[in-house]
Amino acid sequence: VFRQVRERLKKQVVEMTEKFPGFRPGLAILQVGNRDDSNLYINMKLKAAAEIGISANHIKLPNTATEADVLKCIASLNGDPAVHGFIVQLPLDSDKPINTEKITNAVAPEKDVDGLSSINAGKLSRGDLGDCFIPCTPKGCMELIRQTGVQVAGKRAVVIGRSKIVGAPMHDLLLWNNATVTTCHSKTSTLAEEVGKADILVVAAGKAEMVKGEWIKPGAIVIDCGINHVPDSTKPSGKRVVGDVAYSTAKEKASYITPVPGGVGPMTVAMLMQSTVESAQRFLEKFQPGKWNIQYNHLTLKIPVPSDIEISQSCIPKPIDQIAREIGLLPDEVELYGQTKAKVHLSTLKRLKNQPDGKYVVVTGITPTPLGEGKSTTTVGLVQALGAHLHQNVFACVRQPSQGPTFGIKGGAAGGGYCQVVPMEEFNLHLTGDIHAITAANNLVAAAVDARIFHELTQTDQALYSRLVPSVNGVRKFSNIQIRRLQKLGINKTDPTALTKEEVNLFVRLDIDPGTITWQRVLDTNDRFLRKITIGQSPTEKGFSRTAQFDITVSSEIMAVLALSDGLDDMKKRLGRMVVASSKRGEPVTADDLGVTGALAVLMKDAVKPNLMQTLEGTPVFVHAGPFANIAHGNSSVLADKIALKLVGKEGFVVTEAGFGADIGMEKFFNIKCRYSGLRPHVVVLVATVRALKMHGGGPAVTAGVPLPKEYMEENLQLLAKGCSNLNKQIQNARMFGVPVVVAVNAFKTDTKAELALVVQLAKEAGAFDAVECTHWAEGGKGAVALARAVQRASQAPSNFRFLYNVELPVVDKIRLIARQIYGASDIELLPEAQEKVALYTKQGFGNLPICMAKTHLSLSHDPEQKGAPTGFILPIRDIRASVGAGFLYPLVGTMSTMPGLPTRPCFYDIDLDPVSGEVNGLF
Repeated sequence: VFRQVRERLKKQVVEMTEKFPGFRPGLAILQVGNRDDSNLYINMKLKAAAEIGISANHIKLPNTATEADVLKCIASLNGDPAVHGFIVQLPLDSDKPINTEKITNAVAPEKDVDGLSSINAGKLSRGDLGDCFIPCTPKGCMELIRQTGVQVAGKRAVVIGRSKIVGAPMHDLLLWNNATVTTCHSKTSTLAEEVGKADILVVAAGKAEMVKGEWIKPGAIVIDCGINHVPDSTKPSGKRVVGDVAYSTAKEKASYITPVPGGVGPMTVAMLMQSTVESAQRFLEKFQPGKWNIQYNHLTLKIPVPSDIEISQSCIPKPIDQIAREIGLLPDEVELYGQTKAKVHLSTLKRLKNQPDGKYVVVTGITPTPLGEGKSTTTVGLVQALGAHLHQNVFACVRQPSQGPTFGIKGGAAGGGYCQVVPMEEFNLHLTGDIHAITAANNLVAAAVDARIFHELTQTDQALYSRLVPSVNGVRKFSNIQIRRLQKLGINKTDPTALTKEEVNLFVRLDIDPGTITWQRVLDTNDRFLRKITIGQSPTEKGFSRTAQFDITVSSEIMAVLALSDGLDDMKKRLGRMVVASSKRGEPVTADDLGVTGALAVLMKDAVKPNLMQTLEGTPVFVHAGPFANIAHGNSSVLADKIALKLVGKEGFVVTEAGFGADIGMEKFFNIKCRYSGLRPHVVVLVATVRALKMHGGGPAVTAGVPLPKEYMEENLQLLAKGCSNLNKQIQNARMFGVPVVVAVNAFKTDTKAELALVVQLAKEAGAFDAVECTHWAEGGKGAVALARAVQRASQAPSNFRFLYNVELPVVDKIRLIARQIYGASDIELLPEAQEKVALYTKQGFGNLPICMAKTHLSLSHDPEQKGAPTGFILPIRDIRASVGAGFLYPLVGTMSTMPGLPTRPCFYDIDLDPVSGEVNGLF
């Protein structure tokens, strides 16, 4: 019989996999300890699963495992969507006290294919047979009874035994199949009499041959569940296996009797497999593989549209652990930071490594006004449309905003209107502390640089060596990072006492040239008075002082390292490669030379995990890393994109945003981020506004905090058409990389229908795959549905992605290509300092790094006053710096500050805290 069951299950599994390619029913078996009998039973189950086509996983905990260890493992299996059923192998063989009842009840009822949880037992006792799992042995017994062809209904059944695993559920199962059932046990005084009345007898007493053949009613069906060992000198082991029924005499009276061994045992295993397949079928009915079962939030739109923070605070976000479950994250892959944000562990990538990636979309824009044109708002609107309205798996991946602009002139970066990441206060402020970790790590490097110079100036070689490699309990030993420095110097020794005086000198002297220090201290606040400072003025510094500066944290190379790393190991290597200065011999001095790499990795170990949040409509968002786009590469993290692409699956979408205009953020997204990540985008979404295009057509200056001139409030098609030269150029820039472009015309209430229609028309004429008017700011995802459909169509179009340049080209040639092809310059001019850096970095071996132009975002040229699409200009390169750890050289174009200042009226004037409710009030 059990072979017939297995063949039937095998066919069902084949049907499932044909209907849902890549899907397999999943069974997990959790074992504690190493009992021989448990190992035997588990091997039988694993073999049966393999034969049927079930993906079975055996998890083995040591016998030192605690109850907490077992519960943690169960929680992980409960949350794993690839596991449709799992069992805890009993007994639990642990040295520690473990409550078996607590363990079996911790198994999710919908995965409890052993049927041992109180919920499944309760449903069985109530007769809810179609909504529970039945313990495998009673289920197998019923299947054996059915195979006899005898109708159970109306028959008198006797069950001997009352265990939770067999006797009690067997009673319930027979009862709800309309038999008249009597339960007997070892204390039943009239046991032989009761057995004699049974048409169906199920024995699970655990006592060898307790039921005698003469007790049995002629023609009865006898199911023997017992497994007992009795002495037998004829057997090599000295014992043999018998059941609870005296088989030799009982078979003479019974019409059907199960042998021991070989009867109920194989059927129990077969029923475990059947329950697993049934669980997988229920999963498929509820969840379509590759499609999230996600609950979206319904927006209640108001006219006029309230302030961003009012909208954000009126929304009740879903608990972040709910979102994590909805998108297929396992409990042990999520680290909660309160109710609305969480970190996602990098182990997710390893688990999903065989999952195909989804479609990759980058949102960029035309050259913006100082007010911004709504790229973040469009990014959020697009994912809300794709998710909540078109029911696609979709993830937004955005940068974490800096506190500097939040309290300065720009405000927050959570999007706006009905397209926001929420809660916006959490998003715009500390989040999970990543930027603070970068500040601490960056300033540790800065402190190490100056401390090293100071100690080298004030100590002899031997004194330095004694402090760098101290004797601990009479033993001197190099640390791992010191071994790496010795190898870099060509010193292949591991015994500190074996170094010569010359080798000691090389080892202890970094000999940093203070004039070449490029590493600055950072702070995540706009503070113009830190742009140039003098350090080392205390008498304790013995006259060693120098001019230095503070940069804003998001311009730190460590931020760029975080954004471009693809794992902990890669991040650690990049941190170690960061060049902080040159020695007086002209050699690069790295963080690894300073001995600080391991400490930096420790400070950054949590920051490397992407932060999970949500949009107003309940779609998932990764917020991770926030390098500026004008002075860094301006894109969120590679890791967030990679994890998101796996989670959405083949048919899903990941929408990420590149900072500022296409000439800056998008160019760096392609030439730097995609080069290092290996990811290839499917669609570019280019955001444009009538306001910005009028400015490019010659309209008056647009200034933050100042009302817009009337030219922007009235229809002016001529001015608009002239400004579309910038749109045309940015479309060309995107198409230069071989990716389809969809233009999103972000509509404002002052725009006329004719103006919006003109932008759509000119965008298509310029080569855009499509151009769509969007009203998502006022309508949420609903206002971006047309854009979402255009993106879906574009993602199916042919894409021939290519980089703009080969990194092996000389540094000057790479810069010239970007200036001519992307900006429209006729040529470049390297000022003397930049020429020196080209020679230096080429000599130091950094000439084959990609280029990250540091340039104004307010013009395609270096002059923020030049609007439209200027041509024929010479692009001045005043200096070049190296971010070797991040992996690029960044030429400085014009005058770029790495520490913004506060305006006359900063945003913080409008921000306050309600001391009663604790709510943040004001504008972000």
